[in-house]
Amino acid sequence: MLDVEDSATDTALPLVLRDEDGEVRADFVVEVARAIDAGDRARLSELASALHEADQGALLEALEPDDRPRLIELLGDDFDFAALTEVDDSVREEILEELDAETVAEGVRDLESDDAVYILEDLDADDQAEILDALPALERVALRKSLDYPEDSAGRLMSTDFVAVPPFWTVGQVIDHLREAGEDAPDSFFEIFVVDPGHRLLGNVFLDRLVRSKRTVKLETIMAERRRVEATDDQEEVARLFERYNLVSVPVVDEAERLVGVITIDDVVDVIQEEADEDVKALGGVKSDEELSDSVLFIARSRFGWLFVNLITAFLASSVLGLFENSLQKMVALAVLAPIVAGQGGNAATQTMTVAVRALATRDLGPANALRVTFRETIVGLLNGLGFGFLTGLGAALWFADWNLGLVIAAAMTVNLVAGALAGILIPLTLERWRADPAVSSGVFVTTVTDVVGFFAFLGIATLWFGLY
Repeated sequence: MLDVEDSATDTALPLVLRDEDGEVRADFVVEVARAIDAGDRARLSELASALHEADQGALLEALEPDDRPRLIELLGDDFDFAALTEVDDSVREEILEELDAETVAEGVRDLESDDAVYILEDLDADDQAEILDALPALERVALRKSLDYPEDSAGRLMSTDFVAVPPFWTVGQVIDHLREAGEDAPDSFFEIFVVDPGHRLLGNVFLDRLVRSKRTVKLETIMAERRRVEATDDQEEVARLFERYNLVSVPVVDEAERLVGVITIDDVVDVIQEEADEDVKALGGVKSDEELSDSVLFIARSRFGWLFVNLITAFLASSVLGLFENSLQKMVALAVLAPIVAGQGGNAATQTMTVAVRALATRDLGPANALRVTFRETIVGLLNGLGFGFLTGLGAALWFADWNLGLVIAAAMTVNLVAGALAGILIPLTLERWRADPAVSSGVFVTTVTDVVGFFAFLGIATLWFGLY
């Protein structure tokens, strides 16, 4: 259990922030709200100043909207502005709108540049300019440069706090330089970058190698070639590089190979979570920027589009039933069993589609293995179709005491599960080829295919088998 006594002074505090399940305790939030209402800065500092930035962020989200900016103002220097990187975008934007530019500027100036950019990037240009103008010139220029990079690029993700030295420096000079830098050195770093007079990246020396070397050794003799990314590279590609090569950090260079920043694993973890979150939401037809803190009207409006598309495709599937109106009137059992075939096909297709969309996102599925994977999924669909066809056919035959009906639904089930497997793999591949996001668009098309094929196969086979014209 994490409690609020986790501080440098180890001063025991009277309340704990989280319960045994890791959830924010209601009584803690109530106590903080009381201190805010009373304007009791001393009590508020006692409760919240020692919290980790992630826990201050959780506390902000648990408070009422009006109390959030007041908490920051009352805590003053005891509030860690990095906590604003831990809250939902909509919560952060509401808080920043309520705070004056000087307060925000004072808060972000002590942050690492990547955290400062994360806080400022969603603000409109006027608000950004007002806050940046309140910063010292050096910090203002660095942040403006990072904000000029494309959204979701390595340039937005990187920190501009790093240590770069020339290749002719010795190990001793570097160590002495770091000691003299004191608080001006980065809060945490893993390596020393070696650059030429034009600030072009030559290589790096990790700290473990540095401290094991003699003071008289020059960096150019112990430096290594360094994997790097460009500032304009997409953050998803950067995350994939970390995953593939088990990196802890990676330098960022501009088009001239000049060192401009560094990306560390803590930032990449956030990217991986963000990208996975987007994929999961997209599969459900939900916009990637939807959050629990959003308003009812915003959520309803954002979901309306795909629900409308689903309505249109539902009419398409229902029109297939209209083609077999006479058959349905003559044999009521067909109307009872038809949804089973369509539903089971849809579930099987969703399984295949989920695997395919994720494989496309991670680049595990592509032109080189698309045919093999498609064949594999087709065989899986056939085997499951035969298995569930037998089970469904047996159940239908016993239910309606008609073995012919059991054979019909068994055949239709097999056809639809094969069709579902093909749709689940081919539709995402096709959308990817046409540069549409498979996660966003696949679901509605796959469901339509399995509904149409399921109804048509079952009712069509039944019409022919029983002569229901």
